[in-house]
Amino acid sequence: MPKGSPELTASRKEEIVNACERLYRTMSFKEITIKEIGAVTSFTRTSIYNYFQTKEEIFLALMQREYENWASEMDSIADMNETMSAGEFADSMAHSLEKHQQLLKLLAMNHYDMEENSRPERLTEFKVAYGASLDAVRACIRKFFPKIDDESFIFVFFPFLFGVYPYSVATEKQLTAMREANIGFRMHSIYEIIYSCVLQLLGGKS
Repeated sequence: MPKGSPELTASRKEEIVNACERLYRTMSFKEITIKEIGAVTSFTRTSIYNYFQTKEEIFLALMQREYENWASEMDSIADMNETMSAGEFADSMAHSLEKHQQLLKLLAMNHYDMEENSRPERLTEFKVAYGASLDAVRACIRKFFPKIDDESFIFVFFPFLFGVYPYSVATEKQLTAMREANIGFRMHSIYEIIYSCVLQLLGGKS
């Protein structure tokens, strides 16, 4: 790690993660390289290696940030409401994840690669953020739905998130293939998929 203030280090890391996020909106995981990321930062490409050793570590940091932000939103839902119906909670959770499409995309496509090709300390930092999201959702379930087994909810809901992106976003090539294969399938929005799942896990009543 280069010498410098903690603020400078945090700022540089944030700039790198932001650059990666921008590229990922229009490029695939395989297409993005550290060279590509360096080209859209304000410092030299080789400087990136002072902060991240692999591109997978950069993507893992992006997913970590997404989990941290989502956990904060779930904490706010718990803090700002005394009670919630199943429908109200499903609506709030669906809207919160709708804003984190990048998280759902990363979960669906490159989760294993990011973890496998990151240093243990970077992986631990990520797992702390992931754990915070588990705790935030668990706290909501315990507060608003004490009769629901919060561990059973977690056990179903978090693995479910890995499949949300492919069922809500498809390329024209994929859509054409489904039409030609005569698959009677309609794409659903992230909101629709999350809302339906949460409502069912809470008993199916709004």
